[in-house]
Amino acid sequence: MKLFDGVAMRAKPGKAHVIVLGNEKGGSGKSTTAMHITVGLLVRGFFVGTIDVDARQGSLSRYLENRRAYAAANNLELLEPRHHVVPPSNEDSVAARQAEETQRFLQSLEDLSAHNDFVVVDCPGSDCHLSRLAHSYADTLITPLNDSFVDLDVLARIDWETNRVIRLSHYSELVWESKKIRAQRDQGSIDWVVMRNRMSHLDAHNKRRVHDALVQLEKRLGFRTTAGLGERVIYRELFLQGLTLLDFKGTGIEREMTMSHVAARQELRHLIDSLQLPALQAEAAE
Repeated sequence: MKLFDGVAMRAKPGKAHVIVLGNEKGGSGKSTTAMHITVGLLVRGFFVGTIDVDARQGSLSRYLENRRAYAAANNLELLEPRHHVVPPSNEDSVAARQAEETQRFLQSLEDLSAHNDFVVVDCPGSDCHLSRLAHSYADTLITPLNDSFVDLDVLARIDWETNRVIRLSHYSELVWESKKIRAQRDQGSIDWVVMRNRMSHLDAHNKRRVHDALVQLEKRLGFRTTAGLGERVIYRELFLQGLTLLDFKGTGIEREMTMSHVAARQELRHLIDSLQLPALQAEAAE
């Protein structure tokens, strides 16, 4: 193993495990989650690449740009992934646009997969060819949801009086189709994880109802749930500096850590462990 800033880096890997952050609703925390998972894996010594297929919004790309600028301004060495941006095509016909976007995405995925343990892909909050393509290549699909019935509508329409599922959503059908495409392509499977973001620490009635609705949907849609990132101001502040909660140890960054920050770091570690990524499970078994 080689060392980078005190972190033991593993030998050059083979095919990477692909983690896709997907949700057709904006504001669910995809890019923040993608960045924190990426740094969390880097801190553990893995090689990580990232792909931003949401070139118009570009939140993950801007997060990384902020990180590089902050590191340069403060003379710091911060762990960062090898990053690719896949822009949408400007070809005239739908077929030509999709062909060009497919080629761009697969080139980026092939390049990063050959040199990393993990590739983290951030998708746009809308239905488009690039998003569908990325979903179909996921080994682990993470769908962040704010803990409310507004966001739960991304998965299914729920009757507010009975809490029963009326019909599945367009996004759930997209994931189901992606699973079929993946199985036909290489007999692979997609581990779908629905991540409950911004959960209240109080045992509110709405929180219990969302939980009950998700229990109904888990078996029907084939996903599992995990707790995500809490509603904390620190996440919004860190974006401007390109930092994560895992950057305040051994990097020379001076910042007072509150109990809320410590609890947030525990949330992040729990999230990464709950993904049950094969490389982490193999490491734990050693």
